[in-house]
Amino acid sequence: MKRIALVTGASSGIGREIVKEIDRIYADIDEVWIISRRADRLNELAQQLIVHTKVFPIDLTDPESIEMLKNTLEADKPYIQLLVNAAGYGKYGKIGSLPLDEETGMIRLNCEALTAITSLSLPYIPVGGRIVLVASSAAFAPQPLFGIYAATKAYVLSYSRALNEELRPRKIAVTAVCPGPVATEFLGIAGPSNKGWFMDKLPKSSPEKEAEHALRDSRQGKPVSTYGPFASSFRIISKVLPVFILLAATRSFLKEK
Repeated sequence: MKRIALVTGASSGIGREIVKEIDRIYADIDEVWIISRRADRLNELAQQLIVHTKVFPIDLTDPESIEMLKNTLEADKPYIQLLVNAAGYGKYGKIGSLPLDEETGMIRLNCEALTAITSLSLPYIPVGGRIVLVASSAAFAPQPLFGIYAATKAYVLSYSRALNEELRPRKIAVTAVCPGPVATEFLGIAGPSNKGWFMDKLPKSSPEKEAEHALRDSRQGKPVSTYGPFASSFRIISKVLPVFILLAATRSFLKEK
């Protein structure tokens, strides 16, 4: 039975760099399944890899795509040595001011699709397998003007922690990766950089370093992974300070578009 890594959100950002890192260091992986809507980027990535790659240019918010992936798993019956759910996006703005399909779309992709992919994969993950769920440091506290995105990532963090406990008897470790701002196209999609957006003021890590650190923490079985001073500091601060103080402090950093 072939041993695979399954990675969603593989066409860009941390997901793409995780695929490259898998190709570089995971000798026990026979095949990598990469998933994203953008076929051209997936094919370009596949051409760069040494490991055999299966490309899935699908929309994970489409139930038919989920059903297709389910059928493929049932037919191939692989060992999923590593599952990485990196697909997700965020939009900056007041709740209710964004297009409704953007607000609900964040929930469908960041929460529903992640849950579906994980549940579909669980029967195929062997003892000692690893699951990486990309959350965000925004999961640690509410984020005014980034409220829906932060709420979806709080779901991912809570879900990951619970799943980690449930899978402990099978020696499957689940790691929630909670990066701070990363220098990827995510920020351009989330909000314009010429409008005084508070994210522009924060230090940014590289997706390469985030991917390397995330997989190292996964191999070590850490339940939560943060990289860099901003994400690590915010994780500590969110444990120490009450939410109302964090919200008050956040106001000074935010500017409405």
